[in-house]
Amino acid sequence: MKALLVIDAQDIIVEFKDFQQELNKIESIIQDFKENDEPVIFIRNIDDDETSPFYKELPSSELHHSLKGYADIVIEKKSPSAFLHTDLSDKLDQLGVEHLFITGFNTEFCCQFTAIAAYDRGYQVTFIEDATGTVNDEATYEMKELDVRGFVGTVLNWSNVIEVLDIEEYIEEYKSRRV
Repeated sequence: MKALLVIDAQDIIVEFKDFQQELNKIESIIQDFKENDEPVIFIRNIDDDETSPFYKELPSSELHHSLKGYADIVIEKKSPSAFLHTDLSDKLDQLGVEHLFITGFNTEFCCQFTAIAAYDRGYQVTFIEDATGTVNDEATYEMKELDVRGFVGTVLNWSNVIEVLDIEEYIEEYKSRRV
């Protein structure tokens, strides 16, 4: 069975800049999973520190309103990996999931860490590169002309163990098979 992970699609991140294209792509993939009765699991980054924008009681840490209604399951995490100190593995085992699709925010942190951790746990992993987004850019990393998504996608693809697709390739490879 396949499952979709929607990582950290939370107000504090999504409202940082214009992520409408990424949100549209994520929603399209969610709808495909829903049509095929495959689980959609949202990952929510939280913090116990009341001064953090991810403080679990603040509205800024909530799942973004445009996607929130699609969540079958919400897993709360406190680290970049959705697997570390969470019950994600147990939920996936209960559902019989073997193949995870990764979307969400921030590409180079939580999405990448979760993809690698999923592979390490024996899951087949597909990282949908343009259905991820990041608040960071070339200025953040002091690397002129850095394309964070492209860089992460290339590194994961070179690993030869994590499939990296853009949404068009996802549609061709996975959605068209089910129609």
